[in-house]
Amino acid sequence: MHAAELTRGRTFAVRFDHGEDFFSSLAGFCRQHDVRQGFVPMFIAGLREVELVATCEKVTDREAPVWSSVHLESVEALGGGTLAYDRETHQVLPHIHVAVGLKHQSASAHTSHLLGAKVQFLTEMHLVEIAGPPMSRVRLADLYDVPQLSF
Repeated sequence: MHAAELTRGRTFAVRFDHGEDFFSSLAGFCRQHDVRQGFVPMFIAGLREVELVATCEKVTDREAPVWSSVHLESVEALGGGTLAYDRETHQVLPHIHVAVGLKHQSASAHTSHLLGAKVQFLTEMHLVEIAGPPMSRVRLADLYDVPQLSF
């Protein structure tokens, strides 16, 4: 286990508008407000479409991460995650997980890592900026090259 005491920065309420690309809009928000790292304690969303980490194929190594995705449409979502900063590319790296219910299929649910999404009607998010220590993502070669949060 690794831990660090966090120093909070600003706290934001963010509304994403109908038709927006979730990750592009989040990146734009971070640039506009100079947010480099933080956490998203929660968000609620109506999403026209989402891409989630998942597979329907036979998995040969159950310990390895899944790198493929599933495409879902017309979902309600609840999610949260973290934002870290890549000093080499000068990009904020979000790590967001969601639980989504398919509106037109009795709200049957999927839960996984969010790869992409388009907003339908609205998405409302709370975002807490972290002033320190610096947070980044380090890829661990001995752990399937999975990027892990580092501080």
